[in-house]
Amino acid sequence: MDNYSYYSYLAAAAAYFLLLPLALIGIKKNPVAISLIVAVVMSLTWAGYTAFLIYNDELVTSEILPLETLRDTAWFFLLSTLISRQQFNNNYSLLFKSRLANGMALLMVFILVLEVFSDLRYQIQQFLGQDLRLFAHVVFAIIGLMLVEQLYRNATLDLHWTVKFLCLGLGALFTIDFIVYSKSLLFVKLDYLLWNSRGFINALIVPLLAISILRLQINNALRITASRKVVFHTTVLLGSGLYLILMSLAGFYIRDYGGNWGGIAQIIFIFLAVLLLLILFVSGKARAIAKVYFNKHFFHYRYDYRDEWIKLSKTIAQLDSINELSGFIIKTLSDLADSSGGGLWLKNEQGDFYLAEESNLGFYPPQLVKADQSLIQFMLKKQWIIDFVEFSNYPKVYNEVDLSQWQAEQNNISLIIPLFRQNDLVAFVALTKAKVHRQLIWEDHDLLKTVGMQLTNALALSHASDALSRSRQFEAYNRLSAYLVHDLKNLVAQISLIVKNAEKHKYNPEFIDDSIETLKNVVYKIEHLLNQLKKGQVKTDNKIIVNLAEVIKDVAIQQAGNKPALQLTSNQDKIEVLGEKEKITAILGHLVQNAQEATAENGIVSLELSKDENQAIIKVIDNGSGMDNKFIAERLFKPFDTTKGNAGMGIGVYEAHDYIVKQSGSCDVESKLGVGTTFTIKLPLAKQED
Repeated sequence: MDNYSYYSYLAAAAAYFLLLPLALIGIKKNPVAISLIVAVVMSLTWAGYTAFLIYNDELVTSEILPLETLRDTAWFFLLSTLISRQQFNNNYSLLFKSRLANGMALLMVFILVLEVFSDLRYQIQQFLGQDLRLFAHVVFAIIGLMLVEQLYRNATLDLHWTVKFLCLGLGALFTIDFIVYSKSLLFVKLDYLLWNSRGFINALIVPLLAISILRLQINNALRITASRKVVFHTTVLLGSGLYLILMSLAGFYIRDYGGNWGGIAQIIFIFLAVLLLLILFVSGKARAIAKVYFNKHFFHYRYDYRDEWIKLSKTIAQLDSINELSGFIIKTLSDLADSSGGGLWLKNEQGDFYLAEESNLGFYPPQLVKADQSLIQFMLKKQWIIDFVEFSNYPKVYNEVDLSQWQAEQNNISLIIPLFRQNDLVAFVALTKAKVHRQLIWEDHDLLKTVGMQLTNALALSHASDALSRSRQFEAYNRLSAYLVHDLKNLVAQISLIVKNAEKHKYNPEFIDDSIETLKNVVYKIEHLLNQLKKGQVKTDNKIIVNLAEVIKDVAIQQAGNKPALQLTSNQDKIEVLGEKEKITAILGHLVQNAQEATAENGIVSLELSKDENQAIIKVIDNGSGMDNKFIAERLFKPFDTTKGNAGMGIGVYEAHDYIVKQSGSCDVESKLGVGTTFTIKLPLAKQED
């Protein structure tokens, strides 16, 4: 056994000796190099001195315990340094600002003094009737496991890669210490078999520490999210307490009643206890169950609202764009509801809601939710969080809304959370089912609504910034007379058409007459624009009665040189509206030209004119490339946004939509990729005077 223990601790000393150069080589790249080197040196000293004493047959446990206390202190120092970097952006601030850290330091110093000065230890032992050293090392192991768990559980997901092997290694180290000293405490003597095996266990964890050292040198931007202030509210503390109680009962039973199966039962129990601890440590569902249980039974309030608010505000302040904000909204609400994913629908300028972002939804969600659908109307009226657990238990509460689209079991949706700003629904979030199936209570609703208000304000700020940026773009572009350039481009297109056909038809009198008429029209429009510029205006609104039947004929003449050829469909000779003939002609010409450019030469582009009792209806139809729903919802009617690259200015469709709406009309679009597009324009008919 002496040889076994000697080689055990010799292996540990050799492993730590090989680890030390690795820690020293990357000292400049490692943000916690000093505390890491101290921990490795103390572990090397502890293992090496223990092996030396065993080799010389001079091993006395009391001589090793002070070095082991210093080793534990060094690892605590490293773990505290990692946590301190997040809370204070400094490696050592936690040691000075945290009362808990100060208390731990005093405890370590006190135990170290007892272990070094035997006379003082004996006096205290006679006074208390108990040797504190074994108990102290049980406490050290629990503290180490708590720090490891806090480091891993509160690290952001992208940093789990950096610290997970460090946490596994130190978790194994403190777990075996906990088992050794808790068992020794119960039986008032050291378990030498386990104690002698610790050297090999330390040697086995060194490769994990080596991997962590390399990863710390690569990723020095350590950031760990803050946990709740009640540090002892952890699964490690709960598991440790239950473990000690059960081990005490088992120890008393074995001591008092004996039995041939006592040792085997104890080994099986230790294995199951360690296995349970690991399951609680790594299982997200187990942690979620524990969180629900403790919040329900041990805390007056389920959530620490102050911490949630501060953490949310800090994170929002670090976001750079609305695209980042969309994903952050889903993640934040998913974390609060213990959900695994969700989707965000944002309100567009038409009042409908389009899918802006999704994460692990697990089904094909609706891309567009119209404003007149019952779901939107229900949320506007009730301003409720739609809980599908509540819907299953009390379906009458949701009689006013059709949830069949979301209710399907394969959709896995559990919550629909509306986001309001001043009673205006600006977005909503659908979340998948929680890891722990439960119905929300009033605290969950309050927290989700409160966080939703903060997220909505962030959305509003982001939209305001976007609108301000667009406004500045308009201001700069207006200085270059954007609308003037756009109109001139159409006039140039007409002249270019004459030039293009001149060589072929220059001896045709009808062509000459049409060309002269077109040039007169161009001259008239240019003079009109120049007069507007002289007056300091670019646009006027001189409404007259316009016959749309004549307008579409003019459009057909303007676009006659483009392919595919425009097809006119109209059964009316006279459909009159109030407006500007030149403006309406330009708008329809632009839409037709867009349709022709998006359609193959052998395709179909048609312009249809009809009316009902109150409105004139114009349709521009093509079977070209089409557009997807997201493009229509987000970009089609926005200025300076075009699919033509440098060939387009991105204001034609926006100008068309803006003008039609100002004339009390409407402009709707139906389109499918690879199928085609239909623009439907409706304008109120001019009233006929008797």
